[in-house]
Amino acid sequence: MIVTVTLNPALGVRYDAEWVALGAANQVSGVRYHAGGRGLTVARLLQTFGHEVVAAGLAGGSSGELIKADLARAGVATQFTRISAESRRGVRIADAGTGQVTTLEEPAPYITTEELGRLAADYRAMLDGATAVVLCGSLPAGLPAETYASLTSYAVEAGVPVILNADGSALRHGAKRQPALVIPEAGASESELMAAGAGAVVLLTGNGVRAVTAEREWHASVGHSAVQPATVEPATVEPTTGEPITGEPATGERATGRRDALVAGFVPGIALGWTWPDMLRHALALADSVTPDGEADLAVYEKLLPEVKVAGPRS
Repeated sequence: MIVTVTLNPALGVRYDAEWVALGAANQVSGVRYHAGGRGLTVARLLQTFGHEVVAAGLAGGSSGELIKADLARAGVATQFTRISAESRRGVRIADAGTGQVTTLEEPAPYITTEELGRLAADYRAMLDGATAVVLCGSLPAGLPAETYASLTSYAVEAGVPVILNADGSALRHGAKRQPALVIPEAGASESELMAAGAGAVVLLTGNGVRAVTAEREWHASVGHSAVQPATVEPATVEPTTGEPITGEPATGERATGRRDALVAGFVPGIALGWTWPDMLRHALALADSVTPDGEADLAVYEKLLPEVKVAGPRS
């Protein structure tokens, strides 16, 4: 069983309207809900490939219930720790007449010390039988920057490999506790992360992915001439950040959800001990086949997989 942990999930709420007028009553033609957050996107992608996965973390209130319900519809099991505050929401209002999109973003809920303690207990119980843990996303208010470090230590002590995808102080603290793989968000030095204690570091490059271990380095790239992911309607929230989408989805290497797909792509290899070339091929093909709403286009994945070229290892 793979455990993904999302400590700051978001319920995306999308309202569609023929037109929107400020200061007036507006009729909504449709409303949709979507569970957002980096770890939740990773869980969906793993479930798509048939892996046994459970989405864990913190959720509360009616928003938390809707987050769990949306994941259940996708076939993803959940074991969230309940919090008293309402999980945050991101409202996206689409004006069909003008094409403009307005977003309203709620702040993250405050997490109490008692809730953090219950999270730790629930998490440690899930480590029994877990094959890998994925820690990714931002930390909500009230949680210390060392939170990922503590969760990583619990898993390492239980013999469960950790994939950490974070940034800032949460990343730096977590890297010191010997995660099997670190995938930094941006601006992090692989040499510093390796020196801190990370088993390996994966970085997105201009034309692919670079993987660095203590002794070796690989680079993977893929051509995009043959196939492209299917075009679908943008997601209610940005899967990469869990935040509401505020404009048109990015394309190419900045495609929505590409980093989440990359994280998801390395999880089975870390859990099952694949070779680095095999992990890189799977992860990059998945990252480049993800649709704007963070879902895998399996037909594109199958076509891209043999096109991934891996160079290395280099010492």
